[in-house]
Amino acid sequence: MSQVATPSPVVAMADRIRAGSQVSLARGLTLVESRAEAASELLAEIWKDSGQAHVVGITGPAGSGKSTLVTAMAREYVARGSRVAILAVDPSSAYSGGAILGDRIRMTEHAGNKDIFIRSMASRGATGGLSRAVLDGIVLLDAAGFDVVILETVGVGQAEVDVISVAHTVLVVSVPGLGDDIQAIKAGLIEIADIHVVNKADRPGADLTVKQLRESLRLAHGLAGKWDVPILKTTASDGDGVPELLDKTAEHRHWMTDNGAMRDVERRNAATRIRWAAETLIAATLRSGHREFDAAVDALIARTDEPRQAAARLLTAMAVDPTDINGKGQS
Repeated sequence: MSQVATPSPVVAMADRIRAGSQVSLARGLTLVESRAEAASELLAEIWKDSGQAHVVGITGPAGSGKSTLVTAMAREYVARGSRVAILAVDPSSAYSGGAILGDRIRMTEHAGNKDIFIRSMASRGATGGLSRAVLDGIVLLDAAGFDVVILETVGVGQAEVDVISVAHTVLVVSVPGLGDDIQAIKAGLIEIADIHVVNKADRPGADLTVKQLRESLRLAHGLAGKWDVPILKTTASDGDGVPELLDKTAEHRHWMTDNGAMRDVERRNAATRIRWAAETLIAATLRSGHREFDAAVDALIARTDEPRQAAARLLTAMAVDPTDINGKGQS
């Protein structure tokens, strides 16, 4: 009698994630975040099941109410019948390197809701507040069947533009009364926003903030064939303007699909993944113990070669075997 092969623990975990197990999803995200060797196997197993979720990136200066807005958006999405996952990228703890979890604490009203999954991830000093684990985490959440993945990034500034490599729709949140708010947006985020959100719009100065943003957008956008970036006012604490924001976010996704922009984002996303994977494989090979690398080092010491030429020859001669490396050396 033939025996039925028992699936590996990682394959079994992937099956449970696809079936909707939030416990297995949490464990899978932990593997991804810790860059465990099993993470590569898990991602390879589950990759084909991703690609359906709408990824919405939210960024903006501290104090703009991003977490309150994310909470209100999740509530509205669920009311419309969607399942929502939230990835809150927090500053890393100076002691443990883990996420400080501030955003997750502020979203406790959603605890226990089976249609909402919340996870904090540490930025770990990654440029723009995003680590590679976030990109892989989105794959797991997507494959788990969530309709929308909301990515709230930490901080604001020029480096934050790498959110564009992850999200389909980018919301940039500002708020009246922050003196450097508009300046920070002008510094780099004005170009990546698909929707500008002026939150806490019940405060004095909201109309002035909208006017400043509109003037900043006047020269940056408005070209034929491009998305006409809207400016919406919200008061997330009481839900004002949130339904209209979700409507506009859905409209942007439809526009991307109809105009080919969605494919551009997917290509940029795929290129980022391949580049990171290639860098990881190469970096794992460029260390002592590999014959070609040690030979190149000896040539430099003997002054029979110079660094650039040695590196070019090394890359030509080097055969990188992904099965040997198996994800080691990832950051």
